[in-house]
Amino acid sequence: MSEKNYTAEEKVKIVLEALKGTLTLKEMSSKYQVHSSQINRWKNLAKESLVSGFKDKKNKKELENEELVEKLSKQIDQLKVEIEWLKKI
Repeated sequence: MSEKNYTAEEKVKIVLEALKGTLTLKEMSSKYQVHSSQINRWKNLAKESLVSGFKDKKNKKELENEELVEKLSKQIDQLKVEIEWLKKI
């Protein structure tokens, strides 16, 4: 099979078809002129990217929550100091 550079869009099209499973790996390899091991590598990369994409969203949300908690804790500490100061007056 000839060596060809595939665009990201072409890879996605091939991977989506591979994930559907309507064609065998051999049929896909012939149809797109891509070695079956390359299709498997792209498919595994796509699966990893999907998993990490969902993890990143969760981690991003957790980080935002941690930052908010830290900011609110600082504000609470500041208010406690001010209350103590006002009690002394």
